[in-house]
Amino acid sequence: MNLIEWKDFEKILIVVGTIIKVQKFPEAHKPAYKIWVDFGPYGERKTSAQLVQIYQPKDLIHKQIIGIINFPEKQIGPFRSQFLLTGFETKEGIVITTVERPVPNGTKIS
Repeated sequence: MNLIEWKDFEKILIVVGTIIKVQKFPEAHKPAYKIWVDFGPYGERKTSAQLVQIYQPKDLIHKQIIGIINFPEKQIGPFRSQFLLTGFETKEGIVITTVERPVPNGTKIS
């Protein structure tokens, strides 16, 4: 394990947002969804996430998630991903990182 300095961690913008739209992403190489999230003062951003093993689109709408929003955009097939939706890989599939109770969209991790 490589240790990092606190100043390195402070560079990562980790915030909460609410999923507002989910679409299937049939053009993706691996099964995935296109997901749009409201990050409050940081605006609406979209990403692609391989969550189809555990979640149906209707299960994701209105969920609050944890995203990293200051990575460069990434081209995924015909789609531009604007943030990283965080989660944990399990045998069943990826489990998204959520908050324990409602938090204002755009709130930074502390």
